[in-house]
Amino acid sequence: MKALSKMTRSIKPAEVEKDWHIIDADGLVVGRVATIIAKILRGKHKPSFTPHVDCGDHVIVINAEKVKFTGRKMTDKIYYRHTGHPGGIKETTPAKVLEGRFPERVLEKAVQRMIPRGPLGRDQMRALHLYAGTEHPHDGQQPKTLDVASMNRKNKASS
Repeated sequence: MKALSKMTRSIKPAEVEKDWHIIDADGLVVGRVATIIAKILRGKHKPSFTPHVDCGDHVIVINAEKVKFTGRKMTDKIYYRHTGHPGGIKETTPAKVLEGRFPERVLEKAVQRMIPRGPLGRDQMRALHLYAGTEHPHDGQQPKTLDVASMNRKNKASS
C-alpha cells in the first residue's frame, strides 16, 4: 500500500474542470451572496484549489436587481468613483444604482472587490454572468441551482 503524500498538489490550467452554477438573488443580502459568489469564482470550494490558477466555476445570477441591504445601507452607504480630472470625485448610493439603467452593477462591484486584482482576477470575473431579470441564455450549459437562502438564515433579508 502506498503511503500518503505530504506534498500539496498544484493543478495545471489544462486539468481544471469548470462547472456552472445558477443563483436566484431575489431577496438575498448583497454582501453575503457576494462572498459566496466570490468563493465559487475563485475555486475555493474545490479540494483542488490552486491560488495562481483560475480553477473556479461559472456563476449565473438572476434577479440581480432584487438584492437587499440590511439596516440603512440602501440610503446611507456611498459609492465613490473618480473621473480622473481634478475635483472629479463622484458619489452615489445603492438605491440610485438599483433604480438606474444597470442595477446588476451593485452585485458586480461587491464581488469584484472580493476577487484579486490583476490578470487572474479579470479572468475569474469573466466567469460571472449577471442578469437583472429571470431570463438568461445559458440553459445549454445545464447549470446546477445553488440555494443560497437555505445555507444560512441571515442570507435572506427579512422584510
